[in-house]
Amino acid sequence: MKAIVINTYGNEDVINYVDVERPVPKADEVLVKVHVAGVNPVDWKIRNGMGERLGLKLPIFLGGEIAGTIEKIGSDVKDFKEGDAVYGIVPSGGYAEYAIAKIGEIAIKPQRLNFENAAAIPLGALTAWQAMFDLANLSSRQKILITAASGGVGSLAVQLAKAKGAFVIGMASDRNEGFVKDLGADEFVDYTKQPFEEVVKDVDVVFDTVGGDTFERAFQTLKKGGFLVTAVQFPSEEKAQEFGIKAARVYCKPNAEQLAEISKLVDEGRLKAHVSTVLPLAEVKKAHQLSQSGRTRGKIVLQVRA
Repeated sequence: MKAIVINTYGNEDVINYVDVERPVPKADEVLVKVHVAGVNPVDWKIRNGMGERLGLKLPIFLGGEIAGTIEKIGSDVKDFKEGDAVYGIVPSGGYAEYAIAKIGEIAIKPQRLNFENAAAIPLGALTAWQAMFDLANLSSRQKILITAASGGVGSLAVQLAKAKGAFVIGMASDRNEGFVKDLGADEFVDYTKQPFEEVVKDVDVVFDTVGGDTFERAFQTLKKGGFLVTAVQFPSEEKAQEFGIKAARVYCKPNAEQLAEISKLVDEGRLKAHVSTVLPLAEVKKAHQLSQSGRTRGKIVLQVRA
């Protein structure tokens, strides 16, 4: 089977498109025939060297987000059968024709979505869910600022926050205003026109996927007792205390139960995927370049099968 592997860390030139043996599922695993794989910043960050810091061992099979059909089930698997259409997060090897998943990492694919759109959901939606609901305890009628609201994670966060009944302020550049408002945002902030911290005040929660200067300035938008949760930064406890808020970093974890809840929202028409670019698996280098540019709207996915 075809798969994407790196044998050393570096830019996209270290990516190899190779033939490898098809994996065999253990008792609590399934073998998924991958139709589409999602591309996420963590993929090229691992490729750039984060994999070493995480303790991963080379060679590394890239990719962690998949949508496909179950080819084979392990002996202990009871809730899935061969042929089921599924989606979810795997530890590695998602950029491949076949991938191994544990039963707690996948869920039945939403009926409303084709494989392309399904592959755009799991990691982004689970990251947003765990950030906003598990960590920040966002509730109905609270006010939340979502940075990079037009991105792969942010666009899903806007919809999930609205489904919870929150008041959503979406931040992006002016070219994405219509897109973010169509997602359901109650207010839009164009960060290119004025400092966002001067116009956004007293929010209950900030969900940040940008980091850097944006993350640092976001402290000023929160009310006392508010919560700043980030997917990309390491918050300072001292600074959080200075502003009288709580701050945390979200580390997305596979969660089949949450993914099933997300699937329900999709099938109810309350959560939509937004795919910006579809490329064949062999063009993964281009996909990484696009993702690293930080200028895509929605999600980049890799087509493994027609």
